[in-house]
Formats: sequence, C-alpha cells, structure tokens
Amino acid sequence: MSATSHEPGATPPASGRPHIKPLFRLQWEPAQNAYVLLYPEGMVKLNQSAAEILKRCDGTREVDALIAELETEFSATGIADEVHAFIAEARSRGWLE
Repeated sequence: MSATSHEPGATPPASGRPHIKPLFRLQWEPAQNAYVLLYPEGMVKLNQSAAEILKRCDGTREVDALIAELETEFSATGIADEVHAFIAEARSRGWLE
C-alpha cells in the first residue's frame, strides 16, 4: 500500500495500533439492531462501517493492516482515506487511543 499525499492542513493518516479507550465498550445492541459504543453518560449508535472499523481497533493491528483486512473481508478497494478519516475523528471524540 502506498503512502497517500495530503494537502496542507489536512488530517494526517491515522497510524499506530488504535484501541478503544477503557471508558467505552463496543457491543451489539439488539434493541438498536446495531453496534453501539457505550460510555457512562450514554451511547453512540454506529453505522455498519464505523462498527467494522472499531471492532478491529483492539490494539493488535496497525492501521494499514486493519485497512487490508477490511478490503479483503468486504471485497473493497480504495477505502484507506475514509478509514484514516474515521480513525482520526474517533480519536478527536476521545473514543480511541
């Protein structure tokens, strides 16, 4: 996988081995028919893409490996920018370390 160039001021690609912060718990919620991210003050209902990314944010995978796994499992290509953007957003919201 090649490095992606970014415009000045753009969010740099996510890196490292992201994991969900201990304050949060990712789980399937039958009443919501969706994965949710639970925390003491409430819950965030996740769409399928967000859930699939967060399920892999367990601290064992580098971001590029996570992307490769998603591309293989869902027969998708070219999703790196979207995954990097989501991980950056999840970090800014305090969900990921």
